[in-house]
This record gives sequence, C-alpha cells and structure tokens, in this order.
Amino acid sequence: MGFFEHWQFFFCMVILLVPAVILGMKEKTIRHYSFAVSLFFLACIIGKEPAQAAWFAGFFFLEWGIVRGYLALYRKKGRQEKIYYLAILFSLLPLVLCKLQALTRISLFGFVGISYITFKLLQMIIEIYDGVITEVRFYDYASFLLFFPTFSSGPIDRSRRFLEDAGRRLDREAYLKLCTDGILRLLAGFIYKTILAGRCYMYLMKYAEESGLANEVKYAYLYGLYLFFDFAGYSLMAVGCSYVLGIQTPDNFKLPFLSRDIKDFWDRWHISLSHWFRDFLFTRFVMRCKKKKWFSSKLSRANAGFLVNMGVMGLWHGFGLSYIIYGLYHGVLLALTETWQKKSAFYKAHKDKRWYQAGSWLVTMQLYMFGFYIFSGRLLGQ
Repeated sequence: MGFFEHWQFFFCMVILLVPAVILGMKEKTIRHYSFAVSLFFLACIIGKEPAQAAWFAGFFFLEWGIVRGYLALYRKKGRQEKIYYLAILFSLLPLVLCKLQALTRISLFGFVGISYITFKLLQMIIEIYDGVITEVRFYDYASFLLFFPTFSSGPIDRSRRFLEDAGRRLDREAYLKLCTDGILRLLAGFIYKTILAGRCYMYLMKYAEESGLANEVKYAYLYGLYLFFDFAGYSLMAVGCSYVLGIQTPDNFKLPFLSRDIKDFWDRWHISLSHWFRDFLFTRFVMRCKKKKWFSSKLSRANAGFLVNMGVMGLWHGFGLSYIIYGLYHGVLLALTETWQKKSAFYKAHKDKRWYQAGSWLVTMQLYMFGFYIFSGRLLGQ
C-alpha cells in the first residue's frame, strides 16, 4: 500500500472517510478522528517496514526536541541568530543525510515524506524566530506533521493555517460545500493520475527507446505532461481528501501550461513549494543583501536571490547533477525575466498586447518543457 497509489489505499480511504463525513454533517470537530486515521495509514505504510519505521520514529522525536528546545531558548534569550541558524542546521541534517545516500550508498533517515515534513518543521522554527509562533504543543505538532493526505508529497501547508482549520467547527451547509468540492477534486485527481498520467507514461516509454532530435522533443513534452498529470493528480487527491476532513489544504497547481512567463509559471506550478521558497528563502535572502549592502541595486539583489533560491530548490530534489542544473537553469530564467521586465522599454510598451502575450506564452512553454527535459536526467544520460 502507498499513499494515493494502490487499490488497498483507496479502499481504506473511502471506508474511513465516511465517519468523517458524518461528523462534519453533525457539525462536530473532525480533528481527533483525522489524527487517528493518519496513525492508521502511517502504521500500514511505514510500519510494515521496520527500518523505515525506526528512522521515522527517530526523526519525529529528534525534530520535536529541536523545535521545543529552540522555543525554550528563544523565550530565554530572544532573537539570537547563532542559535537560530543552529536550529535550522540540525533540523535540516536528517534530510541532507537522506539525500546523500544516493552518493554514499548508505541509507540514513530513509522514509517516505521526509522532504515535505522537513519543510513544515523549518517553517515552524523560522516563525518561532519571527515571534509569530509562541507555543508548540505536542498534539498540535503531531497532528500537523502526520496528517496523512499531505504526508508523502505535500502540498506543503503552514502550521498556523492548518491548526486554525483543524480547530474550527463548520456548520452543516459549509461542511457539505467543502466536502462536495473535496470529492470532486478526489475524482479529478484520480483521473489525472491513473488515466492521463498512465497514458503519457506509456508513450513516454516508447520514445525512451528511440533517438533523434524529433524524438527528444517528443520525449520532453511527454515527460512534462506526465509530470503534471501524475503530480497534479496526486495533489488534487491530497487536497480533496483534506477537504473531506475539514482542512482546506492549499492548491498545488493552477493551470501552469497557461503561464505567460517563467515568473508566472512558478506561481502556478508546485505552488506550495515555490511559495515556501519565496517566503522563507528568497525574501529573507534579498532583505539580508540589502542590510549587508552586498549588491548596489534592487534588481541585482533580486537576481542573486533567484539564483540562490532556485539552486537550493534543485538541491532539495536531490544531489544529482540534473537536479542542480535544473534549479540553476530556472534561476537564470527568472533573473533574465526580471531584468527584461524592469529594463526593457519594448516590454513596457507591448506587454498588454495580445500578440505579445501569445508570443510570450509560446516561448515560455518551450523554456519550461526544456527544463523538464533537464529534470528527467535524459539530457545528461542519467
């Protein structure tokens, strides 16, 4: 059984969502039942592999200790940068060790979902430092991290938003509307992932065995479509399931193939990840550049931020060369787009004209499809 992958999961999910619907229709809080269901799925999926379960348990309590320990130190010493960066470093260390296993062949913290859970934890530490989070209770911590719809592959929610949803009681009409929307998303996601992604994958494997420029172009487009339908399908099901459980998990995709430029693309593709990086890395890096006077202009700071932001995003996917190049490629594209939009008189004069928008859309599509080709590893023969 895997999250949103096998018939056993879907069978159990449908059965276990029925009591949640009943609770919602009776205007009861679903939070405690949702937590129990999350524990059930984690036991079924992670618990069946003792090594994976042990790594996860160690990670879970280690990170709890880091979060609580940092909160205690923050209360005692205030905003101490050295302590803050140490908390970030120690919280990141398990993920780094997990990513290194591809290079070292040593399996450390190898359990499903570690990347997405780590981002949730980092968000908590950062917002403690900002003074936004002033208390972290164990039950809140556990219910947020273990929430099964988003456990494996997101979307990456924010703790304060999640806990606000989890603690509220919706009236019958509001819950039925949310639940209906959730069921429709579940069905759409199922079609995306099992039918459309499956069809794309079938053709993808056909072109994977052939060579030639025309074949590589077809492969790039099919790989991009496969990635979208597979991951967007998963995300739709995760969001839909969350809705049924009373949690309005944010969407992860918003018609990305209609993007008019690369900046627009990253506002539509893997939204929870790109917005996490925007809020917790890019913005803070640019502010630090301004404070330290590392660059002379706002544009230079922004462009440096794009390169750092997307470079780290590439590393987050893995330490493989294709992922690193993919991240830097998008960093360069974002920097070039920012420069073009800020400096070009041609852009400012024509940006609202239909022919320009159509041409920009067409060029943008080629750029992100080539990015998917890099991401696939085929360009480097990986």
